[in-house]
Amino acid sequence: MRLTTKGRYAVTAMLDLAVHAINGPITLADISQRQGISLSYLEQLFAKLRKNELVTSARGPGGGYRLSREANAINVAEIITAVDEKVDATRCEREGNCQNGEKCLTHQLWMDLSDQIFTFLENISLGKLVEDRHVKDVTERQDTKQAEQQNRPADLERAAVAQG
Repeated sequence: MRLTTKGRYAVTAMLDLAVHAINGPITLADISQRQGISLSYLEQLFAKLRKNELVTSARGPGGGYRLSREANAINVAEIITAVDEKVDATRCEREGNCQNGEKCLTHQLWMDLSDQIFTFLENISLGKLVEDRHVKDVTERQDTKQAEQQNRPADLERAAVAQG
């Protein structure tokens, strides 16, 4: 099964966007910091997500990205497809030329598995993931860590002035 970091990161970033949607537009810098995904890579992914109308962007102060639809109306398979990923368990990329230019003995098995995985991902919405207890726990940990990192420079500055 080929699901590269592109698909994984796209789903992670979209879930981050869904989790933090209540805060208004979310910057890619915030997603980058929370999820440990490079900003330049996120920019590439979000260009594809925007092109496929999964996100909208707002410019200027307070700008960032928003989901284009409710989280319950966006499924994981849609995100993966939007960034040009394939859910494919075959070695031949569904071409049927896996054994000397013809279908191998297990070609249909791997095709069926690919279809099952895609159907599974189609049936999971971002909204459903947002409600998952594990997702809530991880989000709380990431948000706490981000807040601590943002406050740390101010704390160090105050300490330096106090020692001054």
